[in-house]
Amino acid sequence: MLTKTMTRLSVAPISALAAPVLLAALLSGCATSKNKADTQYVARDVSTLYNSGKDRLDRGQYKLAAALFDEVERQHPYSPWARRAQLMSAFSYYMNQDYAESISAAQRFLAIHTGNKDAPYAYYLIALCYYEQIADVTRDQKITQQALDALGELIRRYPDTRYAADARLKVDLVNDHLAGKEMEVGRFYQRRGQWLAATLRFRAVVDKYQTTTHTPEALERLVESYLSLGIPEEAQKAAAVLGRNYPGSEWYERSYKLMERHGGKA
Repeated sequence: MLTKTMTRLSVAPISALAAPVLLAALLSGCATSKNKADTQYVARDVSTLYNSGKDRLDRGQYKLAAALFDEVERQHPYSPWARRAQLMSAFSYYMNQDYAESISAAQRFLAIHTGNKDAPYAYYLIALCYYEQIADVTRDQKITQQALDALGELIRRYPDTRYAADARLKVDLVNDHLAGKEMEVGRFYQRRGQWLAATLRFRAVVDKYQTTTHTPEALERLVESYLSLGIPEEAQKAAAVLGRNYPGSEWYERSYKLMERHGGKA
């Protein structure tokens, strides 16, 4: 599973607005409910309300901080503070692992402030929220695909930002995860003797995720599957690709022995 550590190190500021927020990422803590009434009291003054939210964020009380920033937007929608509060709210929800709320806040910011200088950061937060929900390969991969789509959107829109650079690294990890899912399903079909279904899964890894760590095994599994289907010509092609690209791997050694046993040549 992809770790929280990788994403924490990725979060970096792009403006004076983002700087204090992202420093808060180094803090830890939990929100308390005893101060819930504070939002109504300080909401009467926008600067006090905003600064109270920032204070809660710095103290690691992320849930309460998000509520305070939301109040800035709700009660003072036309003030200069509202735009900043939207992004601060999205980050506070993210830090509290309220990913759906964070995505909603970031999307609201983008809908209202299209083209804003902090838009790349909002897209990055959305991508991180999906990325950190990626499950292991034995589960449904809908979130994984959503993470890949969100990372791709960031790269497409803002290719030269530091966020896009980090997104490219994460795309590689997400693709490796998706390839791992295809391999897991393919091996399941192999165990059941459903060779055609297995072949389709391993072929998908070779065609769509060829730069991942799963490609050598996928090619070897294709050799196994093609031989079991009685089409040694295709098995030989897969073995040749494996030998050309991964000549020293254990998977090539296995495919070589398989082809020898069946009278072919890897």
